[in-house]
Amino acid sequence: MKFESFRWDSASADFAGGPACSDADLVLFFGPNPIITDPRFLAAIKARCPSANVIGCTTGTLIDGAELEDEAALFIAVKFDRTRVKLASTALSVETSRAAGRTLAEQLDAPDLAGVLVFSDSLNVDGSELVAGMREKLPGGVKISGGLASDGSAFQRTLVSADCIPMERMAGAVGFYGDHFLMSQGCAHGWDEFGPPRVITRAEGNVLYELDGQPALDLYEKYLGEEAAELPGSALRFPLLVSEPGDAGREVIRTVLDIDREARTLTFASAVQTGWGARLMRGALDRLAQGAASAAAEVAAAQSDSDGLAILVSCVGRRIVFGQWAEDETDAVANILAPRLRQFGFYSHGEISSASADSFLGLHNQTMTIVALQEVA
Repeated sequence: MKFESFRWDSASADFAGGPACSDADLVLFFGPNPIITDPRFLAAIKARCPSANVIGCTTGTLIDGAELEDEAALFIAVKFDRTRVKLASTALSVETSRAAGRTLAEQLDAPDLAGVLVFSDSLNVDGSELVAGMREKLPGGVKISGGLASDGSAFQRTLVSADCIPMERMAGAVGFYGDHFLMSQGCAHGWDEFGPPRVITRAEGNVLYELDGQPALDLYEKYLGEEAAELPGSALRFPLLVSEPGDAGREVIRTVLDIDREARTLTFASAVQTGWGARLMRGALDRLAQGAASAAAEVAAAQSDSDGLAILVSCVGRRIVFGQWAEDETDAVANILAPRLRQFGFYSHGEISSASADSFLGLHNQTMTIVALQEVA
């Protein structure tokens, strides 16, 4: 497995990096909307890697090694020695998310499928349903990882490309095939609970109406104090931990994407269930960095001694909380992962990882998720 990275140079409207990779099998890219939507961007990728399968998405912040970039794009060209890759794509909407997941899985399914990377528009999808649909059609041992495209905290337009111009209402995936492919995953958060345990007493889809019989927005405004005036943006710093009744270990963090001040409701990135437990969360920087290190440790425990890629998908909410110290969490990952893993990725509106056994089937918010791609003998 060989790879080469290229950074977009806005001044020359081309990529700065190594030589053309005419034999590359796969290109992965992440970058901000203005660059990704520039027709010269994909044209330059195809000029350097004419035979590669190309997949990527928009982000407000790019991860390049341990460094963060808000105004740069990066692609990595990969040549595998013993692994076959295949792209899949589908249109989607919130209502058709599960069917879209099934479609992706059906396009990729094969006896030797070893792992899947998936990227989706975040503003027109139910991420839990997308992953659930994939799980319905894929064998249980196939690992799934990836994330939902982002535009930072704007929540206006998120795009995905799978050998096409970047598009809204789209999901793309790449399948990896063969006995020599290794996908190692880690997923952790580091958020701290505060306030008493709550119960979701009314929810419909991804809209939360009541906690403990009271309007959900009332509770958030009470605990956020002066920061309530900045909702929904300030809610990125105060996510909600939801858990299945009777099994507190089956839990996942959910992020507020929107509010309705008249209806007193909160809209989340994915569905929440009536009757489930809920706890407000807040972040201390050292604890969040420790969470990122824990995700890296999970990967390190399973990785091989060969060169490979480590794709980091962290949440835009974590980026906001860290502020100018955001590189603390990417540094924490770099301190754990072996140097032979080329570290890159993006800040997302939702993280996808099957490293966790939670009942939400792999869609997370406010986590650091990492997937290592390697070939083994």
